[in-house]
Amino acid sequence: MRNYKMDKRTKKVKKIVEEFFEKMTFEVELEMGQVEENSLPVDLKTEDPQILIGEQGKTLIELQRILGRIIRKKLGEQIFVDLDINQYKKKKIEYLKEMAQSAADQVALQKEERVLSPMSPFERRIIHLTLSEREDVETESTGEEPERRVVIKPK
Repeated sequence: MRNYKMDKRTKKVKKIVEEFFEKMTFEVELEMGQVEENSLPVDLKTEDPQILIGEQGKTLIELQRILGRIIRKKLGEQIFVDLDINQYKKKKIEYLKEMAQSAADQVALQKEERVLSPMSPFERRIIHLTLSEREDVETESTGEEPERRVVIKPK
């Protein structure tokens, strides 16, 4: 993220997030992004990320949800906090995009649909968005949570 002068709202959010992790006794380093469409990217760096990320990012998602509620209550306005820990989400998105393209190439070549492993709504959304512009395949989600998955079909 770029260095820029933080506005008052971003400074308040940074202070709230720092206090939150201090109370949890985690040493963290924060890098704040700029608010865009009421979404504020917050990159957190820590020596022990796995505890905060959790299995398949579930703890990270819950931390983001809790922080969002605290921030909305303290600031009195709707701000979505997009929390990432040691670039976990960024790397996950890159991996999902590559995997989606590879699976779609296979589907287009073999003309057979492919059912992916169960995924979170966040992960399924990345797959759908990644393949939405392709004209040789289409995607749909099937099943019930937590077993909901993406199906890639030839067009």
